[in-house]
Formats: sequence, C-alpha cells, structure tokens
Amino acid sequence: MAIECINILIGGEAGQGLATVGQLLAKCLVRSGYHITVTQDYMSRIRGGHNTFAIRCSDQPIAAPLDAVDVLVALNQETVTLHKDQLTERGIALLGESMEDEGAKALAVPYKELIPKRLFENTAALGVLCALLGIDREVPAELMRQTFKKKGEDIINQNLDVLDKSMQWLRDQNPDFPGLQAAPDAGKEKLMLNGNEAIALGAMAAGVRFCSFYPMTPSTSVALTLIANAETVGMVIEQAEDEIAAVNMGLGASFAGARAIVPTSGGGFALMCEGVSLAGITETPLVFVLAMRPGPATGLPTRTEQGDLNLALYAGHGEFPRVIFAPGDLEQCFRLTHRAFDQAEKAQSPVFVLTDQYMADSYRDTMPFDLDSLPEPPVMPGTSIDAPAEYQRYAITENGVSPRLVPGAGEYLVVVDSDEHYPDGHITEDLDVRIQMQDKRMRKEQILKDDALPPLLVGDEGADVLLVCWGSTLGPALEAAQLLNEQGTKAAVLHFSQVWPLVPWQYAETLEAAGKVVVVEGNPTGQFATLLKIASGFVPDGQILRYDGLPFTAQYILDRLG
Repeated sequence: MAIECINILIGGEAGQGLATVGQLLAKCLVRSGYHITVTQDYMSRIRGGHNTFAIRCSDQPIAAPLDAVDVLVALNQETVTLHKDQLTERGIALLGESMEDEGAKALAVPYKELIPKRLFENTAALGVLCALLGIDREVPAELMRQTFKKKGEDIINQNLDVLDKSMQWLRDQNPDFPGLQAAPDAGKEKLMLNGNEAIALGAMAAGVRFCSFYPMTPSTSVALTLIANAETVGMVIEQAEDEIAAVNMGLGASFAGARAIVPTSGGGFALMCEGVSLAGITETPLVFVLAMRPGPATGLPTRTEQGDLNLALYAGHGEFPRVIFAPGDLEQCFRLTHRAFDQAEKAQSPVFVLTDQYMADSYRDTMPFDLDSLPEPPVMPGTSIDAPAEYQRYAITENGVSPRLVPGAGEYLVVVDSDEHYPDGHITEDLDVRIQMQDKRMRKEQILKDDALPPLLVGDEGADVLLVCWGSTLGPALEAAQLLNEQGTKAAVLHFSQVWPLVPWQYAETLEAAGKVVVVEGNPTGQFATLLKIASGFVPDGQILRYDGLPFTAQYILDRLG
C-alpha cells in the first residue's frame, strides 16, 4: 500500500558521496512531481566524521524535517549504529554487503555485483532507492543522460546499465516496503533549490551587479550561485582577501551606482561591523546576507542556529536606520532579497537578509518564481541635475532622503566623508550641524516603518495556542500547529519574515487575543522574544528554544510545549 510521506536518511563519512546520491534522488523526486524538504547535517571536515543527507518527500506539500526514518541508507557501519533506533515500524535499512544490520530490518545491497567499478556506486544506490520508492525508471535515466552528457555516450550507457541492474535487483528482492503515492504534481515543471540559491535568484531579479565576499560556511553558495550566472546576467563577483575588504568593496560599488550584495556568516560579519557603520553615515545602500551558525567564535561552523539577530540589529557603532528580513521558505528567500534592494535604495541604508545553515542548505521543490508579480525596481542614482553647482549629497529633506547621484557622471560634485559633515559632504565639527544631520538620517526610519511587512498569521485569531516564530522556524511551527489542531487544540502560527523594524499595531491584537503565546526560536536567550518586549511591551507565556546545532522539527516543539 502506497504511503503519503517517506523520510530517507543517507549517512556516512565525508567524501563517500552521500550528498551526491542525495541530490540525485531529490532531483528524481521533484521531477516525478513530489514535494521535498532536505536537511543536511555535516561535520566541519573534508574526510571522515559522520554526515547525513535527509530527504522528506510526499505527494503533499511539506516544509519541515522529521526525526523518524523510513529508509536508512548506510554507507558505513556507524550510520547503522547511530540511526537504527530512528527507524519506523515500516522502516528499512539499505546496507553494504559487509555491514551488520544490528537488529534492524535490512537489505544488503551487493554493490560489487551491480557495478563494474566503485565509480558507479552512486548510480547503483540511486537505482535501488528509485525502485524502492516506486519512481519510474525514465526519470533517473534522463537525469543520467543530462548529468553525463559531456562525458559521452559510453559513460552514459554504462551508468544506465548500472541503473537498470540496480532497479531490477531491488524488485527481485520484493521488499516489504510501501512506495510513495502517485504525485498530483507529476508533469509540472518545478525547480529544486536551496535557500541560498533562492536568495541569489532574488538578488539577480533585483538587478544586482556586484558581489564581494570572503568564503564562509554557510553563506558561500550565495556567491557561488551568482558566479555561475555572472556572464549571463552581467555581474562582477569579487572574492576579497578578507571580510573587511569585502564590505568596503561592496560600499565602493554601491557608491559608484551598482546594486551590491555582501554574503557572509557570523565571524565574517563581525569583521564587517565598521563597514556597516560607514554605510550608515555615508547613506550608502548595501544588502548583506547573514547566514547564521552557532557561535561564539568558530562555534559549530557547519550547523544551524538563529543566534545573530542581535548582531545584525546592533552592528555598527552609532545609530542609523536598517531593515532585517528573515525568510522562512524559498518564496520568501527570493522575494525578501528582491525587496531588500528596494528598501536599501529607498532609505539609502544597509539592509540584512538573515538566514541560517538549515535554510541555506535545505533543498526544496518550488514552482518557478513569478517575475511579473515583482514590484518595479527602485530608481537608481541619477547622472544629471539642473543646477550641478548647487548639488548637495546630504541635503536636508523632510523625509531624510537626500538626492543620490553617480560620482563622476556629470558636472556636479559628490563629496562623501566618514566624519560628520555638512549637507554638501564636507567634514564638520559644528555641533548644531551634527544634530541636524543625525536627525535627518533617523527620519528615514519612518519610511522603513511605513513599508514594514506585517507578520503572517496562519490560523484563527484567538487560538488556544499561538506559536510565534521567525525565519526558518516557519515550517516546523506550521506542522506543529497542524498536529495540535488534529488533536483538538486550536492552534495558529504567527511568523515574522521582517524582524526589524517592528510595528506593534500590526500584531499586538493577535498576540493579546491568543490563549497561550509561545515564541519558538533557535538561540539560547530568546532574542526575538526580547525584541518583541522592547518594541511592544508584550511578554509571551513561554519560549521553546533550540541551540544544539540542529533544526527544529514539529515533534521537538510538541514535546516541549507542555
């Protein structure tokens, strides 16, 4: 009997190819019309250690990982030992011939009989998994043709031969395992993306022309995605010598009139804080992607956490307006990054897109993004003015936004200084001017408040339990609320995809109407709960915090809800 949802966990050492098998299988599932959520858990090493690649798949939309395992693909004995107790009643383990099942229901896959050499082990594993799940042979076959197209027909045919042998071997075993139900989305042209790829696509849709970065997990794939499309889109991407250089390159590009983005992670962003402050006083728009991981210092560099909200909020000495977005799914990754450029240009301020390792590395299915529904991009800095001799880069205006022109493009003079300055940009220590300029800069905050995105309420006002969350905790919170409703408890979710500035009238009544309000977030101190209290005075009834480096699951939330 076919089932709605299957969770597959592929485990082994770094370097054994588990991510390759996982990505190939995920692509097959998406091309077959299924919904997926991928969770990658890997250690900070090139070889060895214990890594996993989990794919939760269903014929229905899903947006959260799962602890229980239906199919365990063990590439080494340690994987069996560590994960056998997670197997469900229907669960099955796929092992190498020399492995012990340790009491788990298992099939020993005779890889040596199925492949001509070890190079084809990934294809054999893919074939066995596709047959077990009930995926049509033509789906992985076409994937093999596309993957090995440049290597010639001989390599393609060898992989197809291994694929066919592996799928037939599994069928001959007649395992007691139900496949997936037929997918209603079969035949639809869906995309498979991770969060960082969706962020990069959002930046490209917004017209980004420059990216400067220093590689740092888990942010690097934002830049790599831009690099892969640089020639087609017309972008310049610079790998700087360090993060200080990266942020200042981004500021320079923006000053010169290019839309610029700077992806980084916690430790790298810490080095950029002076540049953030420079963006504040020079009123230079710049978009930062801050991909969070557990700290302090190096911490757990390849795991997930939501610990850098305060870092983004208070980064840079002095006070100046900023916006912080925290996407919770692929669509939000795309649209909020696009919006980040709009807000940066509109208020001539730094804007932050907060993600984390879970969201960054989580592959999911999505329909192609609707570009026609995006708002028009903001007007770029001009290159002419009626009275160039009278131009003042920091002219005092009612809303705080001064005219921004591209330097060197006309007869006007653009003067910029990191010190306090007159409206024309020249340095000053006149204390009255200081007050005028600081008040001018802070007036731009009202523009950002007027544009602030309200939180998303999923469920009814006045629910018995309201789960408040932000960023990547959206999916687990939604599933937890669904399970509560099925159990008879009226539950809802309030998700903040913009975490600064907060506008209390957008959410205060929803919080007050709920029976019990619980904030769910991935850090040890409840940073967002504190921010809610600062912004609106509201104190939640409880908090569910996670900071062990792993993402939330619905069960984790339910177990601690009380």
